[in-house]
Amino acid sequence: MEAWTWWLVLAGVVVICELFTGTFYLLMFALGLVSASIASLLTGSVQLQMLVAAIVGSAATIALHNSRYGWKQRGEATRDPNVNIDIGQQLRVDEWQEQGNGVSVARTKYRGAMWDVELRHAQPNAGLFVIEAVEGSRLVVRPT
Repeated sequence: MEAWTWWLVLAGVVVICELFTGTFYLLMFALGLVSASIASLLTGSVQLQMLVAAIVGSAATIALHNSRYGWKQRGEATRDPNVNIDIGQQLRVDEWQEQGNGVSVARTKYRGAMWDVELRHAQPNAGLFVIEAVEGSRLVVRPT
């Protein structure tokens, strides 16, 4: 078999491996291997073919990573309303206790249970508050 055929066979193997991962990154490497196959038709230099495969595969991977289909930054689960249904909900706090450094704490009933509530860097007045994070068994809130 000729070199261009081996590059295409290798690209096919990488595409099959990609089917098991569920990402598009191995497809970008397969694109580099296909471009090496095309380069092998144009030139006999194996070093040039490998260089073309590396450059095209890397450039395609970087382009995919920077696109909207690439990996996203993972946010903090304690502040993500898609992870925790309590974030964004309101609760009522009647009395606060100062802890120092601008932190106030309280105990209040929320969803049928008593919770520790923490207010950071805000005036601790009684009223309605919005949950902005859940840290263990403590609700971090902000004024509405």
